[in-house]
Amino acid sequence: MKYLNSKSSLSGLRKAPLLPVAIVIAGGIAGGLLATLFLPTSDAPELVTAEAKTEMSEQAPEAEAPAKAAEEPATEVSVAAYAVPTTETLQEMTKTVSVAKGDTLMKVLTRAGADRTESYEAITALTELFDPRDLKIGQDITLHFDSNDTGEETTEPTPTLVRVSLNEDVDRQLAVVRTPEAGFTAQETIIELDKKLVRTGGVIQNSLFLSAAQAGIPTKTIVDLIRIFSYDVDFQREIQPGDSFEVYFERFTDENGRVLKEGAIHWASMTLSGKEISVFRFKTADDGFTDYYDAKGRSVKKTLMRTPINGARLTSGFGNRKHPTLGYTKKHLGVDFGARSGTPIMAAGNGVVEMAGRNGGYGNYVRIRHNSEFKTAYAHMRKFAKGVRKGSRVKQGQIIGYVGTTGRSTGPHLHYEVHRNGRKINPLSVKLPAGRKLGGKMLAAFRKHSEAISSDVASAPLEKQLAELDQ
Repeated sequence: MKYLNSKSSLSGLRKAPLLPVAIVIAGGIAGGLLATLFLPTSDAPELVTAEAKTEMSEQAPEAEAPAKAAEEPATEVSVAAYAVPTTETLQEMTKTVSVAKGDTLMKVLTRAGADRTESYEAITALTELFDPRDLKIGQDITLHFDSNDTGEETTEPTPTLVRVSLNEDVDRQLAVVRTPEAGFTAQETIIELDKKLVRTGGVIQNSLFLSAAQAGIPTKTIVDLIRIFSYDVDFQREIQPGDSFEVYFERFTDENGRVLKEGAIHWASMTLSGKEISVFRFKTADDGFTDYYDAKGRSVKKTLMRTPINGARLTSGFGNRKHPTLGYTKKHLGVDFGARSGTPIMAAGNGVVEMAGRNGGYGNYVRIRHNSEFKTAYAHMRKFAKGVRKGSRVKQGQIIGYVGTTGRSTGPHLHYEVHRNGRKINPLSVKLPAGRKLGGKMLAAFRKHSEAISSDVASAPLEKQLAELDQ
């Protein structure tokens, strides 16, 4: 066994720890030099004295807050605590819904997310200015909601209906607005439009409707024109190619001159086989009613209209004929007007609906009692107009149904009958009682009015092609 010298061993033990210490010190110095040389200056730690720190804090106290914020732990910042509102979230406060076929106003509002009770309150207020049954397919209804933000955390905020608005016409805007005291209140805004009278006309080549449409006359004005003359003119037999027409009516424009709507016809004329028929719009002072009168002051209205349908053709007259479905000769106790399925059918006169329903070979059938003497009947309808039922009252020219081919029928058409004292007579040859005939002071006022209109018409240029409505 070999033993070490105790002195030399002790000396070795004393010297041994110094070597690692020296190596560490030398390595630290070398590492510092390398870091200074090769690392970016911005990443290198700054050596700042206590005096320098104090001076910096005195000169720039505002920089201290961001520095402290930077020292805060990242786990204390919650990104989900605040969400920037998206466009979709903001748009949910206002919704615009279009009226679809079969919609009621209640359906429209609830479909847009309104509460049923709030919808009922809004509709009740709106009925002061508007009949909800007058909604049109495609009409836009705008709803405004309040998010009901109470500051409390809820799974889903409950929107509150605060406003409903719609355009009843291009110049009439309606709204119901929620108020803290009175609930929903109705508001009406009338937009001022410029009115002017225009004169247009043309020569009939095929039918009055098509010829007027080719001249740029709007459908509403054409329908009004046909209704005015339908009391005296048989559009199926009296219209010939080469006949002519003129109409003098209202047009409304905005401040930019865009045509937005049509108004009433003030004067109209038709020349049939060389004979001119002119009518004037006139309001009688004694009863306040506005009607159309011929040049002699006689109302154009009769007890019944000869043709209760527009744009149709006479396909079968009154009398004996070979029945198209039964195959044998049978008396035809009415007249048939062929027309496209869905064409509107009008009440020939004021009266009360005696029957509206299915009636054997007549299919969908309506019969109207006009007075103690006259009744009219309409058969093979596709469907009935809204509100037409037994006991309901109708006005002359009101739509009561639509052309169809129900019952014993070979194609879409209207079968039209006139009953006089219980007996069916020819609608095209019956002599109908005339309407009001002006006299005395009323006739004098009418003549003065008609002369002024005639002068205005004569000075107005005849436009062959009208500008279309701005849609």
